[in-house]
Amino acid sequence: MSIFLTEKSKVIVQGMTGSEGRKHTQRMLRSGTQIVGGVNPKKAGTTVEFEGGTEVPVFGSVAEAIKETGADVSVIFVPPAGAKAAIIEAVDANIGLAVVITEGIPVHDTTWAWDYAQKKRAEGGQTRIIGPNCPGLISPGASNAGIIPADITKSGKIGLVSKSGTLTYQMMYELRDIGFSTAVGIGGDPVIGTTHIDCLEAFEADPETTAIVMIGEIGGDAEERAAAYISEHVTKPVVAYVAGFTAPEGKTMGHAGAIISGSAGTAQAKKEALEAVGVKVGKTPSETARLMREIVTA
Repeated sequence: MSIFLTEKSKVIVQGMTGSEGRKHTQRMLRSGTQIVGGVNPKKAGTTVEFEGGTEVPVFGSVAEAIKETGADVSVIFVPPAGAKAAIIEAVDANIGLAVVITEGIPVHDTTWAWDYAQKKRAEGGQTRIIGPNCPGLISPGASNAGIIPADITKSGKIGLVSKSGTLTYQMMYELRDIGFSTAVGIGGDPVIGTTHIDCLEAFEADPETTAIVMIGEIGGDAEERAAAYISEHVTKPVVAYVAGFTAPEGKTMGHAGAIISGSAGTAQAKKEALEAVGVKVGKTPSETARLMREIVTA
């Protein structure tokens, strides 16, 4: 089983004809993802050829791509200036999942697009947003939507939700012999779509996910809110890692949302909140992997 993304997912790529979109479309195809189209209004009606002679059609809009292919996932590689419009287009087309890889989108744009998506959902829309500034998600052996390496782990019974792309990859590799149902990189911007809590809820409902790894970082209170949710709603074992114990106050570390302000958002505060509800928190990614290994092999 997996969450949000399965072997039946039909994926389109907004920005497929650009250098990054083309490169990562090739990687997704190589890992078995069903890429059914790209979107670029200026190149509608053309095709892009990938290795092995695979030709992927380019459509003028997300709505057209859905109509012609039945696509239910869009991966967005549109540059920051056009990302807001790309997200809104995906939401208006009512695609099931929009994975926003783009880094550097102005927070105001993300906030506007997220609010727009929420209003559409209240009216019956179904679009789930993952990202922005994220590596996407992968259900190993089934589908890969984004930039996560597909050959560092296998399908298994661990669910992973992470703010950090590189720590996602490390955790997948360290636990590669056990494997993952789905690994979701939610992104580290101050405003994101799908949250730790959304993923925890989905993993709790997935009968073949038996344990969950949660990776957080300094800044904000997402991890504290996740801890409160775990205490009330999650019965499966959760192991966590919080990046940024040595981060100085007031300095953004890597992600735009990773900043400590006064006593709020520190790694220590997040660690304590998680441990208070029974979550084991590793001091390093490797220790976190070891803690998970002890749980699933017991």
